[in-house]
Amino acid sequence: MLQFQGFREFWAKRHLEMQPVLRLAAFFFVVMLLLALHRHLTLYASYDQGIFNQLFWNGIHGKFFQSSLSSVLSGAVVIDQQVPTVSYHRLGQHFDPMLLLWLPIYALFPYAATLVVIQVTQVAVAGLVLYALARQYLQPALAYWITASYYGSVAVIGPTFSNFHDLSQIPLLLFSLFLALEKRWWWLFWLTAGLTLLVREDAGILLFSIGLYLALSRRFPIVGIVLCSVSFAYVMAATNVFMPLFSRDISQRFMVERFGHFATGNEASTFDILGGILSNPLRLIAHVFSSFDLKLSYMLAQTLSLAFVPLISPSAWMMISAPLAQLLLQGGDSRFSVYIRYAITLVPGLFYGAILWWSAHPKAFRPRFKKIWLGFIILSLLVVLLKSPHRVFYFVMPDSFQPWVQVPLLRQWSHVASARSLLRQVPTDASVSATTYLVPPLSSRRTTLRMPFLQFRNDQDQVENVEYIVADFWHLQQYQPAFREERGYMEILPAKIDDLLAQNQYGIQSFEDGIVLMQREQPSQPAALAQWKALRPTYVPTPRPN
Repeated sequence: MLQFQGFREFWAKRHLEMQPVLRLAAFFFVVMLLLALHRHLTLYASYDQGIFNQLFWNGIHGKFFQSSLSSVLSGAVVIDQQVPTVSYHRLGQHFDPMLLLWLPIYALFPYAATLVVIQVTQVAVAGLVLYALARQYLQPALAYWITASYYGSVAVIGPTFSNFHDLSQIPLLLFSLFLALEKRWWWLFWLTAGLTLLVREDAGILLFSIGLYLALSRRFPIVGIVLCSVSFAYVMAATNVFMPLFSRDISQRFMVERFGHFATGNEASTFDILGGILSNPLRLIAHVFSSFDLKLSYMLAQTLSLAFVPLISPSAWMMISAPLAQLLLQGGDSRFSVYIRYAITLVPGLFYGAILWWSAHPKAFRPRFKKIWLGFIILSLLVVLLKSPHRVFYFVMPDSFQPWVQVPLLRQWSHVASARSLLRQVPTDASVSATTYLVPPLSSRRTTLRMPFLQFRNDQDQVENVEYIVADFWHLQQYQPAFREERGYMEILPAKIDDLLAQNQYGIQSFEDGIVLMQREQPSQPAALAQWKALRPTYVPTPRPN
């Protein structure tokens, strides 16, 4: 009886402790889900959302990891100028078999919006695991602040608002791995390590850093050495053995585009890039320290909600060393955007490092510092609002101030209604090519392409033209004054439509609110054609901003 009474008291105490954390997680989940779904439903989800939705749709129809949309991005199409194929296996671009885990959920709810729910849920649940991890070292109040920092982090919120991506699984997996490590649940530790490897071909780089920390800190040196060895071997095997079985993309496109400055030819394997890095230390040093201001601001943004504590935590630096080096050695500046999917890969190491620092400095958690910390969390949230990552707050914040670009909420919903009405005219089994933001709602089918691609290779290995074309010129008009991508499409797509009409290849079936629907080998509807001709003179690229 006394044991039962003690258990009840323990459970009541733990339930009382968890209430504010659960409320925080629920608030994050609801707000993030509503905003992310709103972005999706108002047609601001873009190309990658369509890729993953088509991957899942093909998966539940037995065509695992196949995607015509991924084929459009393949080296065979981009470099060799081949026709996209419906049977293209995306595993040649990114080796992410972990996606199969979510296939049963998608089979029950086969909609692109399901991926939004999965992504937000993963990130929200990861925060609860983080709290349990923090409690291994810290008192409830401090653990709660760590969790609040996670839910208020720019590097968490930004990537969660983006199109569905495989890296959204990383926080949940690595926080679970850290918790298993602290509990000495070795079966769970190695299980989550194995699942992490399956997230993507380069996820082993994250585990390599964790193994490095375990070895150098001498906490679990044998485990660390094994983890480093296994993760390095897996990355090499995935990129040099598994992925080339499906396509040449890893060496033909992705390694050259990201690390071409360390390559000597038009194609490069991971071994070639690693050799290029090690054989040219001066170039390595120069590249690490170039664009130093961007790199500094990136790390400040990553640690803003944690009051920059990870920056003084040696453990945090060790646990992000390899993925951070991967970012530093890549080309281009977009990698230093804290709002894109790659940013979330540093989050687990930074937060675990912060927990370890606080465990050694608990007296620093004073009322005055709490106020400073709260200010940084609020500032992080304000940065998200002002930046409006992935245009999620398009109805509140302008997407550009100079020139001014903002679409009112009611106007966008009106446009969405027109778009949905027009998209319903496309048969569910028809092949289609669409502009970027119309790709996701049209991606639940075997053949979807992005304009201006019109040809594809079908399952019988025959080349044919898509049956339907859908192009949203109203959207391009709104955003082309400030954005290069929309302006680029406005330079080529109107002329493409004119050519198709002149050659009688396609006819305009509907034209509504700046959206044109064309069908192959069908005459144009007179009213729709008249509307197109009336507005065609307005579809011209705006001058490039200074």
